[in-house]
Amino acid sequence: MRIVLLGPPGSGKGTQSARLTKCFEIEHLATGDMLRTEVSKTTELSLVIKKYMDKGDLVPDHLIIDMIKDKVAKPAGFL
Repeated sequence: MRIVLLGPPGSGKGTQSARLTKCFEIEHLATGDMLRTEVSKTTELSLVIKKYMDKGDLVPDHLIIDMIKDKVAKPAGFL
């Protein structure tokens, strides 16, 4: 199962995600959390991502995809 929740800040995405991950026993992939975890490492990808985040810019889609591609390939599903 793959579920994508979209919405502005404060719209309840986190609340609904917590309920859905518990109900369906699937992994919750939150790109904001994943970005913060990635930049805490010292990898080639983390250094590039950090440059964008330090400037307050959006991290380009191709970098987000590089970061999450292994997780979304798992057959167990995700939210």
